[in-house]
Parts: sequence; C-alpha cells; structure tokens
Amino acid sequence: MSDAPILSARGLGLAYGSIVALHGVEFDLPPGRTGLVGANGAGKTTLIKILLGILKPTLGTATVLGFDATDDMLDVRSRIGYMPESDCLPLDVNASEFVVYAAGLAGLPKNAARQRASDVLTLVGLEEERFRPLGGFSTGMKQRTKLAQAIVHDPELVFLDEPTAGLDPEGREEMLELISRLGGFGINVLVSSHVLGDIERTCDWVLMLDGGRVLRSSPLSHLVDADIVAVEVIGDAEAVAGHLSAAGASVETSGSRLLVSTTDDDPFLLVRDALADTGAGMLSMGPKATTLEDVFLEGSG
Repeated sequence: MSDAPILSARGLGLAYGSIVALHGVEFDLPPGRTGLVGANGAGKTTLIKILLGILKPTLGTATVLGFDATDDMLDVRSRIGYMPESDCLPLDVNASEFVVYAAGLAGLPKNAARQRASDVLTLVGLEEERFRPLGGFSTGMKQRTKLAQAIVHDPELVFLDEPTAGLDPEGREEMLELISRLGGFGINVLVSSHVLGDIERTCDWVLMLDGGRVLRSSPLSHLVDADIVAVEVIGDAEAVAGHLSAAGASVETSGSRLLVSTTDDDPFLLVRDALADTGAGMLSMGPKATTLEDVFLEGSG
C-alpha cells in the first residue's frame, strides 16, 4: 500500500451564505484508519460531502486518492464507498437484493454482484438474515447492511458516518470490531464520529475539527506523553510529592495520583527514589496517556 496521502485539503473553505462551515482547512491523511471527530456543527458532514463530490468548496481544493474531489468526481466515486448516518434503506426489499443492487451500481456483473453480496453479508454477520425484508431489521442489522453496501465493490477507501449511532452496547462492540478488520482487506477508512472512545479504539490517526477549523491532525500514538509520568501512590502521596518537588521535579497531585515531569532528570528514577525514601508504595506507574477528550477540551477551550 502506498504511503501517499489518501485524503488532502489545501485552504479548504465553504460558506452557506453568511455561515462559514469550513475555514482554511488543511490536512494530509495517511493510509489506514482515520477518525474524523468534532462536536455537532464542527464541519464534519460538510467536509465529507466535499470529499464525496456532493458539495463544491467555496475556496481551496481537496483530493481523494490523488484525484480532485470536484473535477475528478467519477474517478473518486468509482474508488470509494459510503455508509451514511441517516436511515435510508428501502424497507420493502431484503438485504441480499439491496446489496446486490449496490454492487451492480458499482459496475459488478450480475453473477459477481451476487457472490460479492453473499460474501460481504456473511462478513458483517447477516448470513442468515440476508433474505429478510429490511423493514423488519433492528437498528444494528440496518447499520450492518449499510456497511455491507459500502464495501461490496471492494473500494480503496470507505467513509463511515456515525457507524455506531443508535446501537446498544453489544451492537457497538460488534461494529467497532468490523471497522477494525477492514484494514486487513486493504480498505482505508475515514470514520466520522462524536464518540471519541470509538475513535481511540479503531483508528490510527485523528483529524479533529472545531468551528470549521482543524484543531489537530496527527497519529493517535502522539497522545502518549513519555515526558510525564503518572504514578498512583499507596501511602503518603503528599510526602512523595514533596520529595519530588525538592528534587526539582514538577508535580501535579490529585489524591493519590501524581503527574511528574522534569527537564533534566529521568522522572521514572526520581519517582523510584521518592518512593524508596518515603517508604510509600505504588499501585501503577507509566507515561501519561491523554485521551481525545482531553485534547479536544484543551484545544477548544
């Protein structure tokens, strides 16, 4: 798989009259699974519609798999899949008929479309229900059907818009597992969600929008700060904090939990010495892990 960006934007902007939905958006997203996150009104849906060629940007450019999202619309749409958030399924046909139809729209011959539909419906866990009318499906089964039609033609990239919306805990777990498996089939993924925990579990990269601007675009691995040590103290946490401060460390305390950083010394060694000298124990110690929620609140505050 190429390391070239699968999605890019330069100076991308779009306004609905006097309302600016996107302003100067720029990013390069690598192959793999990317999470598109932000609050309602952040510009996620507008960005997806531009990348799909549904909306034309007011300013700037966007590329999808190396093709211009506006000028090369047919090249883009022949290589992507889309799972919409809305409940848009035809309720009077069965899952197999619908997914076969979607495969045909993507250009697959009739026999190949039927075989692919059968394979994909089995993949998403609808093998036994594929001949049932969609009108009798649960929310979870409908979400699986929408995922199946999005990947039936083996796209290079699939857009998933709020794929866990309306699902119960079991259904959410199953959908997240399916999303995680897509990379094994060579399919790149852009997942749009306001559930930050889902993005942390399924994605390698995050594109965070706030007020129509890019708040962050980086690997999720960057959310671990190796320069700050988090330690859960058993015993006198205040004494340990005092010892660390005296040794020149910066310490934030919250009950028995300490966040320790230093500019010159190894914070792990300082914590070790402080625990030994004070006679305190520890429940856990490791690099501070920052959540997406932490990043969003810090950046939008």
